[in-house]
Parts: sequence; C-alpha cells; structure tokens
Amino acid sequence: MRICVTGGAGFIGSHLVDRLIALGHTVLVIDNLSTGMREFINKEAQFLEMDIRDKAILSVFEDFKPQVVFHEAAQTMVPVSMEDPRYDCDVNLLGLINVLDASRAVGVEQFVMPSTAAVYGDLETLPLTETMSGVPTSFYGLTKLTTEGYLRIYEQAFGLKTVCFRYANVYGPRQGDGGEGGVISIFNKAIKEGKVLNVFGDGEQTRDFIYVDDIVAANVAIMDHRELTGVFNISTNTQISINELIRHFRNISNVEITVNHGPHRIGDIRHSRLSNEKAKVSFGFESQVGLEEGLKRTFQYFETI
Repeated sequence: MRICVTGGAGFIGSHLVDRLIALGHTVLVIDNLSTGMREFINKEAQFLEMDIRDKAILSVFEDFKPQVVFHEAAQTMVPVSMEDPRYDCDVNLLGLINVLDASRAVGVEQFVMPSTAAVYGDLETLPLTETMSGVPTSFYGLTKLTTEGYLRIYEQAFGLKTVCFRYANVYGPRQGDGGEGGVISIFNKAIKEGKVLNVFGDGEQTRDFIYVDDIVAANVAIMDHRELTGVFNISTNTQISINELIRHFRNISNVEITVNHGPHRIGDIRHSRLSNEKAKVSFGFESQVGLEEGLKRTFQYFETI
C-alpha cells in the first residue's frame, strides 16, 4: 500500500515507518525536523522535509496518492502548550485541518492519528474509558480533544474514514524529552550522566506507560479493519507511580540514584490508567511488552547513544 506518515522522523513515527517498510509498503515521510531526527528516517522511505501547516501538502498528496495516512506529527509537550497556547493550537489544529483537507481531496481510504490520555484530565474513576467526558487540564489536552471532534465531523460530513487512538504514556528507544512518556527518557539520560532525578510533586502521581512497539502494533493492526472508525484507547490498563518507576530504574541500572522533589507542574494530571477493552474486542489489540522488559530495552538503548 501507499502510506504517508507525518512526523515520520519522530519517536513514534519512525518506529511505525520501520514496521511498515518491513511489511513491504511504500511509505512517504513528511516531517519538518523541528523535533524529529533525520537519522531516524528509514532509508527505504521517501522523505519530504515539510511542515504540516504548509498548503503545498495538497500537491504532495496529489503526486503520491496515499491510501492510508498516519498523522503522527504534533506538538506533544504539556509545558509548551501552557507557555504558548497559540503555537500549540496552530500545529495541532490548523496543521491537522491542512492534512485532513489534502486527504479528503485525494480520496484517502483511512486516516489514523493519535490523541492522548491528557484529554481525560483528572477524572477520579479509573480505568478511563472512551465514553467518559474529560475535562483537560492543559491546552495540549484541549487541542487533542478538539482534534477528535474534527475527525468525527470530517467522517460524517465528507466520508473520510478516521480512527483516533488515545495513547497512554508511550516510551521506548529514540524518545526525546517531550511527550507524556518523556519522563522515562529524561530519567535514562540523567542516570547515564550521573545527575539528580527531578520529580514534580511527591512522585505518587501514576501513569499508564506503554512501550512503543505496542503502539506500532496497534497502528498496523487497524489497517486490516477499514470498517472501524472512532476513538480507541491504546494502553496497558495498568498504572505505576513515578516513585515506583524510580525503584525500577534503581534495579535496572545498579547505580545510586538521587531524587529531588520540586513543586507540582501546572497542567499535569494526578492519576491515569486507560481501559483497552474496546481495542481488544474490536481489533484484537493487547499490549505485549511488560514494563520491566520495556524499561530494560529502553535503558540499554540510552546506554549506547
């Protein structure tokens, strides 16, 4: 198939491209390299350095004629969204609309993009399910919740088949310091450099961490289910505190780790665990990589760079 991956030089996008290439698909990567890395781009993929807000994407789509679009490009950092909500909106909403319009114009058969656990805000009932109405506590969560509405209306009004994955906290090799799973990347780098681990708040906040290979598996699996549309949680349906995460790092690294607790960060949620039952029933998704194994793989990766 002919597949376009926006953000294909980034953390999740590059892993997805690798898998798609291995499966024999023809892949076009669109990335402006603002956070993505040129060295992450699979050499067998076509690559175009371009911003998703660029109107020229339409002509690119007309030439490439993608059948499936994975729209992974986004502004993913909560602090950035709080400091510059205009930029967050520009990338995550206007950028999305630009790619949606191009997809609609060339008759894309399936449009898949990530949302986030941040759309739920600080709901007290866990696990979080797709039917719950969230109240985001950050502009990042708000723009992502709004993107879900755009996908729904583009499908209803124009017939563009759309799937939206609410990712839990993704982590793994190639991750930068941004995104919701970025704490694992940050901790890995600090441990490698012998630095203090800085924790916002008391460390008892919990997250549902999911390894990047499981995220890729969900994206690949949905291509075989063109009849499915709507929103799906992609998660492990488990939760772990930041303090517990640090205990895991102590076991894996076998080094002394010093922790500094600072003030709670504006926009951060307290607890998060996403139900993955809908994805399991609908297209057979189940996470395969446990936290201990995923952390070991990630730690080994950061030891080599």
